[in-house]
Amino acid sequence: MQDHQQFLLGDFPLQNGEVLQQASLAYATFGELNEQGDNAILIPSYYTGSHRNYFKLIGPGKALDPTRYFIVLSNMFGNGLSSSPSHSGPQHGADFPAVTVKDNVRAQYQLSQALGINSFALVSGWSMGAMQAWQWAVSYPGHVRALLPICGTARCWPLNHVFLEGVKAALLADGKFNRGRYETPPLTGLAAFGRNYAGWAYSAEFFRDGLYKQLGFESLEALLLNWEQSHQSWDANDLLAMLKTWQGGEVSFDDIGKVTAKTIVMPGSTDQYFTVEEAGLEFEQLPVGIGVWLPLESPFGHCAGAPGRFAAESEQVERAMRELLGS
Repeated sequence: MQDHQQFLLGDFPLQNGEVLQQASLAYATFGELNEQGDNAILIPSYYTGSHRNYFKLIGPGKALDPTRYFIVLSNMFGNGLSSSPSHSGPQHGADFPAVTVKDNVRAQYQLSQALGINSFALVSGWSMGAMQAWQWAVSYPGHVRALLPICGTARCWPLNHVFLEGVKAALLADGKFNRGRYETPPLTGLAAFGRNYAGWAYSAEFFRDGLYKQLGFESLEALLLNWEQSHQSWDANDLLAMLKTWQGGEVSFDDIGKVTAKTIVMPGSTDQYFTVEEAGLEFEQLPVGIGVWLPLESPFGHCAGAPGRFAAESEQVERAMRELLGS
């Protein structure tokens, strides 16, 4: 049974002047839109994630309560559900065009208009979902009443860019990748991609104190093998398409200064690539009086903000959502 729908965009013009042919945006909704069209909440997907990863946050009595709100979960281009290199018809594989965060948000805006949404009570997301949330607040300020970026910055800062170059290089080193025109999956490169990524995802404390054992891994090697296998399940071109989108995040300080949404900025206190320092530089650009600085305190690095993964961290996110929604 399919748990999502497809919004057909037709031939979709991109920020770089190219066209994403026969574009489609995968999404899921919970609850009902009110007559005013203003009880909607939007949560975009993140890297190697989909709308399904947010299901555990939704339910009666929670901040994301479908009996009160119309909740929209959107999927990024490249994630295998929306238009992606792995199934994009005429632009399959290496021929898939470069898509930006701004392109994703513009497609989501078109979806919101088709659904009859006049404004969002909240736009939030983790990681790349946070990047899209920031872009919403600057591209469509009149449509976003509250903003909660979790473990994600408005732009891809230089350290973040270099980290992504490292995992990309590990994948491209596999000869089977063949510049994206592979006949069989480049499994060695995908495994190297995952193993390279694992060290960045958590904190020094996480590894030093053996917190991976709380996740069911008896050793560091067991954790690394899990990251290898997880990334081997992905299409290589899909991973690279989303990575290019990530690196293209470019919300400027001037843009942040134009945000009108009530905002809680929630960087991960031990995040190694969406760093708390750089999130702070962005926070300082918000207009006076609309922003609250509220780091997500956790030893779990970037993964602290993963939806519903850690109880204490999830409670911090829940409280922030409730504060912004006034509930």
